Amino acid sequence: MSKKTAILTDSTAYIPDELLAELDIHTIPLIINWDDNTYLDNVDITPDIFFDRLVQEKNLPTTSQPSAGAFKERYEELAKDYDGIVAILISSGISGTVASAQAAAEMVDFPVEVVDSKLAAMSAGLMVLAAARTAKAGGPMEEIVATAKSLVDKVKVMFVVDTLEFLHKGGRIGGAKRLVGSLLSMKPILHLVDGKIDALDSVRTKKKAVQTMVSIFEADAVGKDKIHLAVFHSTAEDEANKLMEQIKETHHLETAIVAGLSPVIGVHTGPGTIALTYYFG
Repeated sequence: MSKKTAILTDSTAYIPDELLAELDIHTIPLIINWDDNTYLDNVDITPDIFFDRLVQEKNLPTTSQPSAGAFKERYEELAKDYDGIVAILISSGISGTVASAQAAAEMVDFPVEVVDSKLAAMSAGLMVLAAARTAKAGGPMEEIVATAKSLVDKVKVMFVVDTLEFLHKGGRIGGAKRLVGSLLSMKPILHLVDGKIDALDSVRTKKKAVQTMVSIFEADAVGKDKIHLAVFHSTAEDEANKLMEQIKETHHLETAIVAGLSPVIGVHTGPGTIALTYYFG
């Protein structure tokens, strides 16, 4: 009897634990370097501990991708129980994770397909969940890969950060760099364009930014059904839950997830981030 295809993602997708278990999704952690210590994302350091420390310390941490060797070891573990692996990972535009995964895939003698999500956090998570559902239904590896790749240009994500400081210092600010130093009290609405961060809009307050994101979603959702949506956040759980409830009042959601941000993503966004991600179909 044929074994199933393993679904692998990285820790930054930060899919809730119950969904990882339900859909048999495997993870590999990214890395945080802080002072003289190295932490595996959400293994050695959790979001609560991380964000508390982030706002207290002057020295900001840095992040790095798993090595090709770490991916090879993970692949070999999974190959004991599966015939093939589909690895759906954080955008190559903001991380070297895809490059490490691809290098490792060339080191093993069993099928590994690496998919660059061109997304991050739960926006990539939505893609992973769709692929995992295809795998759970018994779909072949080719169908699983096709499911994931079909969502690269369909999943939208918007987010507002309390400050651009962390994105700027971490070098992940992309096309939003032009906003640094010019916003003062403005709140930027950011999104991912071809896997890189860019500016979508800017408004006066965070509350207005969140409602602008809702308005953009509402315009996109006209006449659409089968809405798959997630709200994710860093240290803003109440705001995230309120946003989800607001959307649920007017829409039936096929997928409705409120999730946090992993420490590795938090290094670059800082606390207080609110994000909305979705696709239709």
